[in-house]
Amino acid sequence: MKHRHHPQLRFLGATDSVTGSRYLVEAGGKRILVDCGLFQGYKVLRDRNRTPFPVQPRSIDAVLLSHAHLDHTGYVPALVRDGFTGPVYATEGTTELCTLLLPDSGHLQEEEAKYAYEHGSSRHSPPVPLYTAADAVRSLDSFRAQGFDTPLELGGGISATFVPAGHILGAAQIRLDVGQHSVHFTGDLGRTDDPLMFPPRGLGAASILVTESTYGNRKHSSLDPELQLGEIITRVAKKNGVIMIAAFAVGRAETLMLHLSRLRRKNAIPDIPVYLNSPMAIDASGMYQRHPDEHRLKEQEYEDMYKVAKMTRTVDDSKLLNLRGGPMVIISASGMLTGGRILHHIAEYGTDPKNVIILSGYQAGGTRGAALAAGERQLRIYGEDVRIRAEVIQMESLSAHADSDGLIEWMRAAEREPRMTYITHGEPEASDALRIRIKRELGWRVRVPEHFESISLEDPT
Repeated sequence: MKHRHHPQLRFLGATDSVTGSRYLVEAGGKRILVDCGLFQGYKVLRDRNRTPFPVQPRSIDAVLLSHAHLDHTGYVPALVRDGFTGPVYATEGTTELCTLLLPDSGHLQEEEAKYAYEHGSSRHSPPVPLYTAADAVRSLDSFRAQGFDTPLELGGGISATFVPAGHILGAAQIRLDVGQHSVHFTGDLGRTDDPLMFPPRGLGAASILVTESTYGNRKHSSLDPELQLGEIITRVAKKNGVIMIAAFAVGRAETLMLHLSRLRRKNAIPDIPVYLNSPMAIDASGMYQRHPDEHRLKEQEYEDMYKVAKMTRTVDDSKLLNLRGGPMVIISASGMLTGGRILHHIAEYGTDPKNVIILSGYQAGGTRGAALAAGERQLRIYGEDVRIRAEVIQMESLSAHADSDGLIEWMRAAEREPRMTYITHGEPEASDALRIRIKRELGWRVRVPEHFESISLEDPT
């Protein structure tokens, strides 16, 4: 039997981790999947990407995506390849960014399989990628771009509305109206004081709230990230050191270049070369420019941002950076050191104590970035053990997520209390810390759901 009689919400991911965002709503003879993310970090979580999807992909009627980061979109190519034929609805910004992120993800999957084959480090013989770049490109045909604040009829008495979330270009909260019930998914909620993005829209009346809790147990540092960056760069440049900044290619690279251009304009940092070594970040920046209504930047600030950095596209140019030495700033991906060009730079420059590695945001458990942030100084990079002697600084103040105070204040301003709040998308202690705060400070009914749990929309408590 494809569908149950009573409307249901099933938690298929992001319940005991900060990745793998996937929620299935079943109502009125329809199956709607909200987010279709990759599990990242710990091996036990990554292995979930390999298990068959919990329902037949072809039985799903539509997919809705909150924003473009891979922990929310990265499973779409596999879902389409395995039989999903419906539409993938997302905002224009998310749709555009996915044209970069998904093929790049497929390419990385192929590289990992090739590496595993060459080094005999896989249980699969031969190792196969989760999906290929070609699978990813094919899945882009399923995307249907939607505007913000325009209800989208999905059939079966279900309609969906994308509501601005801040965070990154195109990021949305998703409101699902299912008959007389409404389920509000925060997606990843941005900050009110983000230098690049506007604050997230407030919470209206919803019967069920499903909230992220990435920083559920933490407050962002009150340090001004611009001052902190200026101090680090000035100090390390004096020693002719290399400043390596690990940045998410979408959103974080733009914020960093904005801070650097402002520091440069005030002569608050020395005039050393800055390289943006991430073709994806370079392309994404152009997309931000095409959507000026979604962020705070004026045209002039844009131009200054792009003047501050030399754009490094080719592999050869990337390799040359490893030969030139300091002083210089390299902004490169991936943000949690799970792959990408930043690893080559860390292998080259991370062994020298005069250099610095800046982690520019959240580090999910099980990633190299999380290991470094926790004090580990031996990193396995491309099969070699690299001894890290460079200084390591985690700049949480650069995060594009609301912290625990931000989440509580956003909820406090809600039109009315939801009948039930579910906390997802956080490491277990972050989710539980936020649960306690919501219960104590707001007096709301709140729970952390379990992986694969199913709840009734009619009686969510």
